[in-house]
Amino acid sequence: MRSLKHQMLILLLGSLFLLAVCFLTVLGWYMKDRVVAATIIKTQTDLATCGEIIDKTYPGYWSVQDGNLYKGATKINLNNELVDHLSRLTGDTVTFFLGDTRVATTVLGSNDERVIGTKVSANVARTVLEDGQTFIGEANVVGQWHQSGYAPLRAENGNIIGIFYVGISHAYEKEIITRSLITMAVLGLGLTILIALITWFFIQKVIINPLHNIMLGTRDVATGHVTEKVKVSRVKEIEELEDAFNQMVEQFQTSIEEIDSRADSNGEMPLAEIEDTVIDSSEDIETTDLSLLTSNTSEPEEVSKADTAWSIKEEDLPKGLNETTLEQIIEFLQANRRPLSSEEVAEGVKLTRVTVRRYLEFLEDRGLLISKLKYGIGRPVKLFTPI
Repeated sequence: MRSLKHQMLILLLGSLFLLAVCFLTVLGWYMKDRVVAATIIKTQTDLATCGEIIDKTYPGYWSVQDGNLYKGATKINLNNELVDHLSRLTGDTVTFFLGDTRVATTVLGSNDERVIGTKVSANVARTVLEDGQTFIGEANVVGQWHQSGYAPLRAENGNIIGIFYVGISHAYEKEIITRSLITMAVLGLGLTILIALITWFFIQKVIINPLHNIMLGTRDVATGHVTEKVKVSRVKEIEELEDAFNQMVEQFQTSIEEIDSRADSNGEMPLAEIEDTVIDSSEDIETTDLSLLTSNTSEPEEVSKADTAWSIKEEDLPKGLNETTLEQIIEFLQANRRPLSSEEVAEGVKLTRVTVRRYLEFLEDRGLLISKLKYGIGRPVKLFTPI
């Protein structure tokens, strides 16, 4: 069975992964539209730029001489130097047509050779050669789709004698989109790892560790080894669980005290008191033997009234209280002569708060302590002060 932190981490990572997939899908569609729009603008710009370069580099009119296409005095047919130069400047495929037939091009066929002598598509020929308009859009160029621009080439008399073409392959568009998505995916993966680490630390510190401490405290209660309250977290829900656990501990301690009291009332002494009685008896025997060996010529020390008041014998104690524990609490009170709460005394003598409170109330009834309530945030605290 997976632990809580593993389940929470898997849930978080699954949510982040699903979010990333949706984000990349939407981004892919958005980028596709943006890339298509950008390639159309680039095609128009490249078509106009290449036309200006050709006019300035090769002055003169377009003409047909001996079945070849000329620009001024420069022959265009098989002029690979010209088309390669324009292709390097723009990054596009470049072609010159005489009529509807390619006479110079950078477009390669399946055998990696220039496709000289092939025809332009029928819809482009109709738009450019017959209607005399510039074609901007998708076109099939030797079996591959390109974002293309076709401009008519006019002779001196205005007749259309050929076509000038620039185009951007769809493979180039996909490459741009793919590179962008890969970059976004890498950045998203890095961000996801960072969020996972932060979340792992948060879950461990704020949820898992407090729950683990409460679990250990529950085991102590289950085995009867009650120690003290747990203080685990500042998270509201965990604090509510902490308060419920601490109330359970107090009720458990109270139940133990009641069981001890009932055992005393039935003439049965709890195991803890039996041990204390054995220890006290052994101390009395040792004291008696020592007193027989010492001289009685020394003067007894004067005992103040206050010390006498604090000296309480076993027979003066109510059932459920023992002299050894009382002496331990009295020593702590006399060493810290200031207002103390039952929790502070319990922490100092390493006993439960419920047990210590019974001894403090007994000393208050004897007139050795006075108590008053201290008001603040939350429940008022009862403070005991030695007289």
